[in-house]
Amino acid sequence: MKRLLVIGIGAGDPDHLTLQGAKAIGVADVFFLVDKGEAKQELVRLRQDLIDAHGRGTYRVVEARDPERDRSASAYAEAVEDWRSRRSQVFEQLIRDELRDGETGAFLVWGDPGVYDSTLAILEEVLDRGQVTFDYQVIPGISSIAALTAAHRTSLTRVARPVHLTTGRRLAEEGLTADDVVVMLDAHCSFAGLGPDVHIHWGAYLGTPDEILVSGPVPEVADRIRDLRSQAREDKGWIMDTYLLRRTPPPADPGA
Repeated sequence: MKRLLVIGIGAGDPDHLTLQGAKAIGVADVFFLVDKGEAKQELVRLRQDLIDAHGRGTYRVVEARDPERDRSASAYAEAVEDWRSRRSQVFEQLIRDELRDGETGAFLVWGDPGVYDSTLAILEEVLDRGQVTFDYQVIPGISSIAALTAAHRTSLTRVARPVHLTTGRRLAEEGLTADDVVVMLDAHCSFAGLGPDVHIHWGAYLGTPDEILVSGPVPEVADRIRDLRSQAREDKGWIMDTYLLRRTPPPADPGA
C-alpha cells in the first residue's frame, strides 16, 4: 500500500512547523512540490528549506506544474471545480508514477490542510476514480487565522459569541453575518464600506519577513490597507492576506 502524508507547515514562519510535522517530514520517501509559477517561487523555497532541515535518509523531491485557473470566469464555483479536477489528474500521475508500493509520499501544505485548502478534496477525488490506491494521514498546521490573531495580540473568540469563517466573495454578497467574522481569499477588499462600529485586524504574508499588519476602525484604515495590498502584490507578484472583522457592541444604556 502506498502512503501519503498531508503536512500543514504553517503560515510562513519556518518555526510554525510543529514537532509532529517535523517528524512526518523525517519519514517521507518522496516529497511532491507543486510549482505555481515564477512569482510564487518563495513558497516552493520554504518547502524545500523545511525538507532540507527535517528530511532524513534518502528521499526524492518531485516537482509538477500547477494547472492554471481561470480567475476571470463569472461562474466561480464551476471554475474552481474545473481547476481541482485538472489538479487531481496531476496528483494522480505523481502518486502512480513517482511513489512505489510501500513508500511514503508527502505534500507540504501552506497553513493548515483543513482551512480553505484543496488538497484533501483532491486526494479524495483521486481515490474515487479508483486508478490508484493509497492511504493518507493529515498533520495539522498553524493556520493564517492563528498567526493573524497572535500577531495582533487579540483573541479569535469572545465570550458567548460565534465566529464566522468566510471568503471575500461571500462577505461582498452577504455582509457581516456575525459580530466576529474571519475573511480569507479576498482579492477585492470587500470590507470597504463597513461602518465605524466594525474594527478590522488585517495581515498579509503572515509569519514571513514581509509581514504587514494594520488594525483599526474600517473607515479609518480601509484606504491604507487597499494601498498597501496593491503595492505589495505589485512588488512580489502575489499576496496572501487574512483579516478579522469585529463589530463593537453598542454602549450599555445607563438607564436600563
